[in-house]
Amino acid sequence: MPESSSRKTKKSATDKVKVEKTPKKPRTTSRVWVAPLMLGCWLLGLAWLVVFYVAGQDIPVMRDLNNWNLLIGMGLIAGGFVVSTQWI
Repeated sequence: MPESSSRKTKKSATDKVKVEKTPKKPRTTSRVWVAPLMLGCWLLGLAWLVVFYVAGQDIPVMRDLNNWNLLIGMGLIAGGFVVSTQWI
């Protein structure tokens, strides 16, 4: 079916001016602080849990925290996983 001439001359609002954005360059290198912080969180969380299970009742601060020590240790490990999302 043939198009009318009015269709060819009309321009929509989106055809007026298109601004070209320069695309961002993807990062090709990792941030330097990510790997040490990630490993530090994992190891500190693991050490916290091991110390709590082995000698938690002998350490005054850990004795006062009771089972909150589990949340602290697991929170540190989870924090390491959150930091690992920044690593390329």
